[in-house]
Amino acid sequence: MEPIAHIRSDFATKFGVPRQAGLVEELRAAVVFESPYRVPEALRGIEGFSHLWLIWEFSQARREGWSPTVRPPRLGGNQRVGVFATRSPFRPNPIGLSCVGLVGVELDTAQGPLLHVSGADLVDGTPILDIKPYLPYADCRPGAAGGFAGAAPAEALAVDFPPALLDRVPAGRRTALLGVLAQDPRPPYQEDPRRVYGFGFAGLEVRFTVRDGVLTVTDVTDSP
Repeated sequence: MEPIAHIRSDFATKFGVPRQAGLVEELRAAVVFESPYRVPEALRGIEGFSHLWLIWEFSQARREGWSPTVRPPRLGGNQRVGVFATRSPFRPNPIGLSCVGLVGVELDTAQGPLLHVSGADLVDGTPILDIKPYLPYADCRPGAAGGFAGAAPAEALAVDFPPALLDRVPAGRRTALLGVLAQDPRPPYQEDPRRVYGFGFAGLEVRFTVRDGVLTVTDVTDSP
């Protein structure tokens, strides 16, 4: 297989990326196609779908060999379960699957056709292997069991973002960034209130601490 496209998103690294697609709908990204797939005919009819499945490669998790068990963050990182019972990136074939909203289609740009999507949980530059439409009648299973990850993520953090620092974030990115921070980008098993965390977002480096359920942004600078 070869990539048909790459994602263009606001995340420079995997730290900070929401743990699942759709958790922060305000996030925007674009699917940029590669030659020879950069043709409008390949997207004919796609505008009729509200959501898409992106099938992609965990390009930052390539490794030799594999392990039959992994430690999911949802279980605190200290309990092993079977790799096929998880969405861990460390798999025999490092393939990811994300359901994203289709916000818009541009067929004629300098980069060829573009798909604008919402809620994507992909690092900038992630290779896209395929795109399929989401079919509500077949893909939606309201009564499905979620195993050890069945419960929704923990209650969102309160975010203290000083106005002077928030002003450094482009206006069109602020709501999405607040949503990302409220989801708590830290690994679930890290609870050190003195630790300063940081991640890249939209060309910025965002630093923060977390104490007693409140995430406090301490600095926003241009990414190195």
